[in-house]
Amino acid sequence: MVIMRRRCAAVFALVIAAALVGGCGGDTDSAKRPSGPPAMLVTAMVVQPRDLEVIENVVGSLENVIDPSLGAEVAGRVVRVLAFTGKKVIKGELLAEIDAQDFEIQTRADSAEIGRLEALLTQAERLAERQQKLVAQGFISQNAADDAVAQRNALRESIAAAKARSEQTRRSLSKTRVTSPIDGEVEVQIVAVGDYVKVADPLFKLVGTQRLHAHLPLPESSNQVIRPGLKVRLSVPSSPDKGIDARIDEIRPTVNAQNRALDAIVKFDNDGSLRGGGSVNAKIVLAVRPKALTVPEQSVVLRPAGKVVYALVEQDGRLIAQQRPVQTGIRQDGYYEILQGLQAGDRVAVDGAGFLTNNAVVVLPKPAGKAADGKAPPVGKGDKAKN
Repeated sequence: MVIMRRRCAAVFALVIAAALVGGCGGDTDSAKRPSGPPAMLVTAMVVQPRDLEVIENVVGSLENVIDPSLGAEVAGRVVRVLAFTGKKVIKGELLAEIDAQDFEIQTRADSAEIGRLEALLTQAERLAERQQKLVAQGFISQNAADDAVAQRNALRESIAAAKARSEQTRRSLSKTRVTSPIDGEVEVQIVAVGDYVKVADPLFKLVGTQRLHAHLPLPESSNQVIRPGLKVRLSVPSSPDKGIDARIDEIRPTVNAQNRALDAIVKFDNDGSLRGGGSVNAKIVLAVRPKALTVPEQSVVLRPAGKVVYALVEQDGRLIAQQRPVQTGIRQDGYYEILQGLQAGDRVAVDGAGFLTNNAVVVLPKPAGKAADGKAPPVGKGDKAKN
């Protein structure tokens, strides 16, 4: 029993010694680890000056400049309709026809009347010439010759009147063919085959799609900065990426009584993608600030010291985020204008800036297959291009 106890005590002593040796080895590994919190992964960009446009965003409406309503110019029954709502038409295209038989008959009657009068005029001219010869020979008086000349002149005027009536009939005949006066679309078809129309009865309503007006309502306070000639970028909700560059053409002299707003009018050519009556988004360029410094809005963080930006600087082979208070200007399109606190060429944190503290160690994204080790890469690598 004594021998067994001695063997157990020896084994226990060996186990404790091994544990102590293992514990010492663990302390050696811990000594090799870097102290402090782990590096934060962020993206970055280099601040560069650029021309900054001061923009006023407005939602307006579109208006068709040309939208004629076609009415009947002659009375009659509609015998043919070729246009319908939504149909695209070109200038001079036939839209409808009105019964022209009465005008065709009148045209033939006018031609016959002109022929009859011309035959009488020929006879009257021969008579007047003969009468003048007889007067010269002394066989008749001058009064008799004057009567023949008067009858000849009256026939000439009758022929002129008959030709005018004939021309009017032909003009009425041409109006039985209703044609489009513009290139555009049929907005409303009012007439149908078999309808009897009188003069001025509506037939179609057309809209011209080649030219539009954009009405942009602006607050009264904009009166001092809004003026004709300012650059405008137009887009519609259905195609926000497709913009049209134009300029303000005119500003109405009175304020709208309903919304107390100024009405800036932009006239522009339409490629067919925009429709009158729809809404339009407009960006009015009020001014341009040259060489302005801008950073993405996620780079600007609110701290007890105010608005700050974390500039990335290299220290001892690592990237350190230094907190810099900044003064911001306008904010638009996801960017802040920086008035004070940064210089051109500074590299600032973008994504992840909200989790940083002053003098925090950061790393930038590495290419695929390479692990981030906290060391500062060469300037420019890993930067997120924002300018």
